[in-house]
Amino acid sequence: MERENGVGRVEAGQGGCATLGRMDRLRVRWLGKVPYTDADQLQRSLHQHAVDDYLLLLEHPHVYTLGSAAKSEHVLIDPVRVGAELVHVDRGGDVTYHGPGQLVGYPIVSLGEWQAGQRDVVAYVRKIESVLVSALREFGIEAGRSDGYTGVWVGDEKIAAIGVRVARGRTRHGFALNVDPDLEMFEHIVPCGIHDRGVTSVAAVLGDAAPSMETVVDAIVRAFEREFEARDVDRADVVWRNSLDDLSQFSRSHLEGASAPVRLIGRLAQAGVDGIASDVSATRPDWMRVKANMGPEFVALKKRVRDAGLNTVCEEAGCPNIYECWSQGTATFMILGERCTRACGFCLVDTRKPEPVDADEPRRVAESVLQMGLEHVVITCVARDDLDDGGSAIFAATVRAIRAVSPMTRIELLISDCQGKPSSLDTIFDSIPDVLNHNLETVARLQRAARPSANYARSLAVLGRAKARGLTTKSGIIVGMGETDDEVRQAVTDVRNVGVDILTIGQYLRPTKHHLPVVRWWAPDEFVRIGEFAESLGFAHVESGPLVRSSYHARDGAERAAANVR
Repeated sequence: MERENGVGRVEAGQGGCATLGRMDRLRVRWLGKVPYTDADQLQRSLHQHAVDDYLLLLEHPHVYTLGSAAKSEHVLIDPVRVGAELVHVDRGGDVTYHGPGQLVGYPIVSLGEWQAGQRDVVAYVRKIESVLVSALREFGIEAGRSDGYTGVWVGDEKIAAIGVRVARGRTRHGFALNVDPDLEMFEHIVPCGIHDRGVTSVAAVLGDAAPSMETVVDAIVRAFEREFEARDVDRADVVWRNSLDDLSQFSRSHLEGASAPVRLIGRLAQAGVDGIASDVSATRPDWMRVKANMGPEFVALKKRVRDAGLNTVCEEAGCPNIYECWSQGTATFMILGERCTRACGFCLVDTRKPEPVDADEPRRVAESVLQMGLEHVVITCVARDDLDDGGSAIFAATVRAIRAVSPMTRIELLISDCQGKPSSLDTIFDSIPDVLNHNLETVARLQRAARPSANYARSLAVLGRAKARGLTTKSGIIVGMGETDDEVRQAVTDVRNVGVDILTIGQYLRPTKHHLPVVRWWAPDEFVRIGEFAESLGFAHVESGPLVRSSYHARDGAERAAANVR
């Protein structure tokens, strides 16, 4: 029996679909447009840590991928000329194309044993083909297999490619279904190394009757559930966005009386949240009221920060715990200035044009840490997308400076995503912080409303990349912006399934009337329940409560995680 776990030829094996078994739970995630490197890291992290089966569905920006059997001559032009990347991947097969309008599916599933501890990869590929054929049939497209080739075909034209890798009984990579991509992009390669056959798409076959990407995704999920006999399907979608201007429907006439900017309310409305009618910010419950305690320790720390010309996220983000933490001599330093290049809907930080980077800032932070005698320090930053490295060099320099003067201080970094650049993230990871924190912030559906310049999949990938480097990892979620209880559980589960060790969950507080409204106040007992759920998933430490923020009780969390993380 010949097997090639990729795009190319696969001779049918004698194994059967029964060897794949039934799925107790399938977690389906529609992730929108995700760069290839982010999706690859997310797959690897779920493959390594997840106890559940996943089906990731997404689109990629233009990219050509070369499998282990690819021939360089099958790439006919320099991909840069057509705005595409070229990436070498660890699946089998030859070269293929991914891009907008193409539905990419990455199943991360466990295969049952076939014989002598082996998995029947051929049977698995056949099932993926069946999923695609079944879904296409819903739209009146009669597609099928072609002898000697993987993938799904309409006549002699390929409509879907398949490339897989199986390790430790778990799958990665998957399929690419041409819904409505630019078919000219395939003309720059020899797709799958096949010279004498063409490529087609759902749109090319059906013309004006072609379904939307969202409709095709729904059909794929139904077919996957049937073919793999998934008993419990848990689905979460990032907001669907079919064009760059699809918020034009949210005009001011629809938002009469709205105090928040139209773009924020529009994003909420697109995500299914009636932010105007639901704003409860003015009626803060008793458990969200914090008594000011400006004792001598608070005043002394405030003066020390001012004298050193430093910034703290405690002040910039309006943290409700500032009095408690500062009175205990603890603060979270914010480096790279006080102006952020992003405009998250929940954040108070200044969004004017950033000032130049201060190369002396790491030294001043380190001196303050030494003077304060801190056992645990948290270093965070504004997002600096204006810098090629996202500010990663200053992060690393700050860690080195602190270690030079106070080697016993435990260092926690709360970082931005650095636009997912591996080189920038590696610069930070190479500094070996004691804790690496990156916040997911909210559930999949509300990502674009809350943090339009970030990405749900990318944040999970950043955390997974840090865990793969052997770091103790941490993330945080704020609630009250219109999410459901089930969605929070989905987000918490996704965070744990990429290997995160420490989790914080707290209530969103609206900084000003120009930010997203508070849709719901979570009660203290609800925080207890979601915290208990998180603990049941195996986090080393969970901090869940109305006033919890990323750095709240950070020292305690790091100590407990250090004792529990293996």
